[in-house]
Amino acid sequence: MSPLARDRLLLLTMGAMIFSIPLVMRNPYYLNVLNIVALNVLVVAGLTLLIGYAGQISLGHGGFYAMGAYISALLAIHLGWNPWITTGIAMALTGMIALIIGIPTLRLRGHYLVMATLGFNLIVYILLIQLDDITGGPSGLSRIPYYTIGTWGFTTDLRCYWLVWFFALLGLFLAFNLVHSRMGRALMAIRESEVAASCLGIETWRCKTEVFIVSALMASLAGSLYAHYMSFISPKTFDIFYSIEVVAMVIVGGIGSLWGALLGSAFLTPLPYLLHFFEEYKDLIYGAIFMGVLIFLPQGLAGGLVKLYQKRRLMSQLKKVQE
Repeated sequence: MSPLARDRLLLLTMGAMIFSIPLVMRNPYYLNVLNIVALNVLVVAGLTLLIGYAGQISLGHGGFYAMGAYISALLAIHLGWNPWITTGIAMALTGMIALIIGIPTLRLRGHYLVMATLGFNLIVYILLIQLDDITGGPSGLSRIPYYTIGTWGFTTDLRCYWLVWFFALLGLFLAFNLVHSRMGRALMAIRESEVAASCLGIETWRCKTEVFIVSALMASLAGSLYAHYMSFISPKTFDIFYSIEVVAMVIVGGIGSLWGALLGSAFLTPLPYLLHFFEEYKDLIYGAIFMGVLIFLPQGLAGGLVKLYQKRRLMSQLKKVQE
């Protein structure tokens, strides 16, 4: 079985498990947390393509997430357009901005690239605060219309569960196809050495720009889904700390692993909710857990699970040989 066929089969199995959860769990609170996990999976999967495969670190994806949310919400509120159409427009505009930003910034390397993308996130956040006549300022936007199909609206946590997880799994499916394609192999070559990749005839700047746009589009889609799911958005959701959080999910899940995007999001997203009972010490516990994962699982959760599987398989084979 080819690696792509294996990943597709695993994703199909994972999807069946995910879509069976509402059959046994209908609590709106838990479904809301799982919906946020799905949105983060979409953002982190795109960021994994950029960081894990292309080797380009970005701290600006909170800005793309915000653009998807605010552009779609504003068009739906003020012009009365269908949320499905505004979502597509938001993705198109976000892709154009990503192209404009990517042309100069992706020529930078290391911490210069990090600071450039960080600056973009800060600019977006400041604009959301200052343009209060348009964006609602710190108070945010409310009464954002829900997605609908005919007369059927995605107005509850349960209904939105099917919607957001469909797009999260679709994003993973497309990402798996990309990394197993010629484009994916080119990105991995760039990650190892841009000079060597250039010598092999790979247009490194074009590949980096394209994957940057793809990751921005995925973040924009997640932002639009968030806006029309929650029906309320505010700048606080899209500040620099969100960008840091999704990068942390990439690292904890496992850099260079799309399965790590799923594991990192599923692990870190519900953690603040679980630590709510330890209000005074939750930041300390959160930091300790994060450091523990980095120290004892340097390859992330995905790498740790693969290593454990390989170890158990080796032990099983040795046991058969001894018998």
